Amino acid sequence: MSGALTLDTYRLLGRSGLRVSPLSLGTMTFGADWGWGADKDEARKIFDTYLDRGGNFIDTASQYTNGTSEQLLGEFTADNRESLVLATKYTMLRRPGDPNSGGNNRKSMFASVEASLRKLNTDYIDLLYLHAWDFMTPVDEILRGMDDLVRSGKVLYVGISDAPAWQVARMQTIADLRGWSPLIALQIEYSLAERTVERDLIPMARELGLGVIPWSPLAGGVLTGKYTRADLVHEGAGSPEGTRKDVVAAQGSLTEQALDIADVVKEVAAELGKTPAQVALAWTLRNPGVTSPIIGARTATQLEDNLGALDVEFDAAQLIRLEQASAIQLGFPHDMLARPMTRNVISGDLKVVGRS
Repeated sequence: MSGALTLDTYRLLGRSGLRVSPLSLGTMTFGADWGWGADKDEARKIFDTYLDRGGNFIDTASQYTNGTSEQLLGEFTADNRESLVLATKYTMLRRPGDPNSGGNNRKSMFASVEASLRKLNTDYIDLLYLHAWDFMTPVDEILRGMDDLVRSGKVLYVGISDAPAWQVARMQTIADLRGWSPLIALQIEYSLAERTVERDLIPMARELGLGVIPWSPLAGGVLTGKYTRADLVHEGAGSPEGTRKDVVAAQGSLTEQALDIADVVKEVAAELGKTPAQVALAWTLRNPGVTSPIIGARTATQLEDNLGALDVEFDAAQLIRLEQASAIQLGFPHDMLARPMTRNVISGDLKVVGRS
């Protein structure tokens, strides 16, 4: 990343003409239903601050804060709906005990979209994600349902979140062959503390035209330096309710390795005169496959701090330290194919430039 970005330095989202801000506003924090989010007044301040700086890409989901997130956005977007790119997701269980009120199936999809439209107080959803893979629903059922929603005008674009790379690739290929609406966005966990998606998910997205939208780019706040090794004994809960620390522990983000990485982030931040959050966010923006990391601030002050990531510049030595602290093994076949011996038996001494 060279030169400072701004929220109105818009980027194309995947294989579409849709223009979105380089940082997306996550609204899982909108509503105090789960015990750690922002109340209505603070959520409004966060929303207004993001829009005032030129932001246009808003992320929510059907059951964030038990539906309060979508309801608040329905109020906040009443006067500017058309100028925003509003993304929501379906999959989460809406009625405990009703197996078809959640999952990836067509019934769940259509009912969830109708409920989201009512809560968001809108006639259409700009971007609908499948929220998480259920390992049950056939891919053609999902794709045909998504395409029907697009043809009806209730959804403009479709994407996918938290799914295996081979399934996403399969879906994109089927959509192309059948003339159905393609997936244009892939939402995945990605941060200095979680780089395993560099093995297959991010390369797959670049090859097949999906813009990568990282969630938890701060590893649930671990990379901001807010947690210490004394917090490693904390046990996570089985639901998003409780405290933010409960959620972070339950996600598996609070680890010794993540805290080691956070120490390096703090060192680099001190050298740059920036905050650790700004450094961690700026690092994700350097990946050419990444379109718009999601920032999930709980206060307007946190949001202002996060937006400072847009003008962070690293020197080569700082990047090397961050890369080394967070490095992963790509594993087979990637490591094998990158070895000099393998490259030699494939290409010999030929100077061949391949795609990254």
